[in-house]
Amino acid sequence: MIFLKAFLVGGLICVIGQLLLDLTKLTPAKILVGFVVVGVILGGIGVYKYVEEFAGAGATVPLVGFGALLAEGTKDAIDKDGLVGVLTGPLTAGSAGIMAAVICGIVASFFGKPKAK
Repeated sequence: MIFLKAFLVGGLICVIGQLLLDLTKLTPAKILVGFVVVGVILGGIGVYKYVEEFAGAGATVPLVGFGALLAEGTKDAIDKDGLVGVLTGPLTAGSAGIMAAVICGIVASFFGKPKAK
């Protein structure tokens, strides 16, 4: 059942992104930034944690989950370190995911050949 919940919520997020691509003139970059901002807002007000509890990886893997992670890390760091937590919280919370993306990008670059447009 957990796989079905993850698939449905993750799929719904993807469907929203595809509809935004097809029905609006928004660029993919603007849609991605919008997803992160929505995640920060929902994570900041504490709503997204319920979606994460329900859907698991279907909610934490998409960009909305990354935004919620940044907001949660900021809140925790502010509680712990005060105003300095505004700067350190998002970096600490998102560092593992960002580093994994960078390493995967480097490894993938060894196998690909750049092409001129």
